[in-house]
Amino acid sequence: MARKDRKQLFQLQNRSLISMTNPKSPIAEQFRTIRTNIQFSSVDEELQTMIVTSSGPGEGKSTTTANLAVVFAQQGKRVLLVDADLRKPTVHYTFRLENHIGLSNVLTRQSTLEEAVQTTSQDKLWILSSGPIPPNPSEILGSKGMQAMIEQAKDEYDVIIFDSPPVLAVTDAQVLSNLTDGVVLVVSSGKTEIESAKKAKELLESAKAKILGVVLNNKKVQDSQYYYYYGGK
Repeated sequence: MARKDRKQLFQLQNRSLISMTNPKSPIAEQFRTIRTNIQFSSVDEELQTMIVTSSGPGEGKSTTTANLAVVFAQQGKRVLLVDADLRKPTVHYTFRLENHIGLSNVLTRQSTLEEAVQTTSQDKLWILSSGPIPPNPSEILGSKGMQAMIEQAKDEYDVIIFDSPPVLAVTDAQVLSNLTDGVVLVVSSGKTEIESAKKAKELLESAKAKILGVVLNNKKVQDSQYYYYYGGK
């Protein structure tokens, strides 16, 4: 990779992980607000597993997922971030990790969870990358192996966050929503169509998912150089 390309990739990663690289920034503070809102949304129930998804691609769900994982870890929680996008995985790029072994290996019993999990530079944050892309993502995500993996992870981590594919593209998010405690839906200001967001919400509800809230992404605040993120239902 050329030096210029490496520099651009590094800058992109720094922007993506702003909660880690610039924790005092207004954007990082908004991710902490989202974390708090998520915790308040389930005061009567233990919220240990959640998925983050969007209606379509390019709406910022993977960046949101990564930063949420970071701020939960910064709170002192033992966090496992799982790249459950077995079609276009990105988590290993964001955290600059290898992806030779990951979720798909664990679900096909080619590896144990302990062997596949990777550490990060953020204390108390571990990553389970996607692993090799399988030919049948939806089936493998809805398998008994997935249920067993989640139960094992719940014994070892306080919070497990899944980065899942967009709702309208494939059924993966609906499958995962049935196995987890809640769903965070990311929408992009000026990009996500209202009808698409409504359709995504309906599909998740039809899968009996508990929607924890919606994150409005890329909303530019007047008279500010920052792009704010806001979480609310």
